[in-house]
Amino acid sequence: MSQPQPSQTRREFLKTTAAGTTAALFGAPAIHAGTKTDSRIVLGSGDYQYEVNHDWAKLPSQFTWQTTHNVAVDKDGFVYVIHEGRANQKDHPSIFVFDPKGNYVRSFGKQFQGGGHGLEVRQEGNEQFLYVTGYQHLKTFAKLDLKGETVWQNYAPMESKAYAKGEATQPKKVWGRNRFMPTNFAFHTDGGFYLADGYGAYQIHRYDKNGKWLSAFGGQGKEDGKFNLPHGLWIDDREGREPSVVVADRANGRLQWFTLEGKHLKTMTDFILPANVDAYQELLLVPDLASRITLLDADNKVVAHLGQDPDWAKAMKTAKPRMRETPQKWQAGRFVHPHDACFDQDGNIFVAEWVATGRITKLKRLS
Repeated sequence: MSQPQPSQTRREFLKTTAAGTTAALFGAPAIHAGTKTDSRIVLGSGDYQYEVNHDWAKLPSQFTWQTTHNVAVDKDGFVYVIHEGRANQKDHPSIFVFDPKGNYVRSFGKQFQGGGHGLEVRQEGNEQFLYVTGYQHLKTFAKLDLKGETVWQNYAPMESKAYAKGEATQPKKVWGRNRFMPTNFAFHTDGGFYLADGYGAYQIHRYDKNGKWLSAFGGQGKEDGKFNLPHGLWIDDREGREPSVVVADRANGRLQWFTLEGKHLKTMTDFILPANVDAYQELLLVPDLASRITLLDADNKVVAHLGQDPDWAKAMKTAKPRMRETPQKWQAGRFVHPHDACFDQDGNIFVAEWVATGRITKLKRLS
């Protein structure tokens, strides 16, 4: 592996002045309609209002969305989207790049078809890079430049003693707690990174800035410090606190915080299926696979649930065929399965949903 340079996380170049802290809980979207040409849907209230654009990303006709998974934004406002892709379409790209207005720029990443999953942008010195995970039969993670060229690619950390023989050298589509199914990244302040094995060993692996495996924490369980599908993670370095690792413990319906060395600090419950985490100013953003986006304030109090109400939650559970497969049943201002979400430098939110046709929504910050 090459040696990453001292780095700056996307979180650091998103820091600006502090935002307001008025709390507002709400459910159904507010619909502001003048004429058919200027009608709009706004989610939220008070300091947390966002205008919804479900059709933000414009994909050229020669490509098809194939179950969108993750989304990331670089420092220039370009948006990167990865989808799982279809393994039998080996020449179709899995990663698409859009300009700040949603126009297609380029695509690449056919090597992740059939298993594309996690995606993050990281600033390292004067350059930016993409960190990508692949699960299913791929069982890999990689560093790419923003044009899609591979810097390095790696496989299961066998030195962790967590994996079956051959998992790093002969990856196959085999699931289990002794298998490697990486999902997402977080970036250590010293230049290293954390890698969540969300569908495999349920561990968080820590690597140094040279890409050397250092340690792991977690494993399967319901008690504090253990996981049931640790799908996403982030470095919580919001102002006024020591940096910590926050993990979206999805099937346990909670967030857990850890020291940078992996010692459990605290647990927050009352989520449904939290899938990942991001931060902007004092806010923590949690996309929940159960059709909503949650915002937490500086004290980790819920200030917004975006896009869900009881009627929609019921419709999601009872839909046959499944709602993710029937876009004609989707309703504007409501989410189906938010799999990932992130802020841009202006506090807008981009949401990638785990739906058969793919969907990237922009929530434009109004307040």
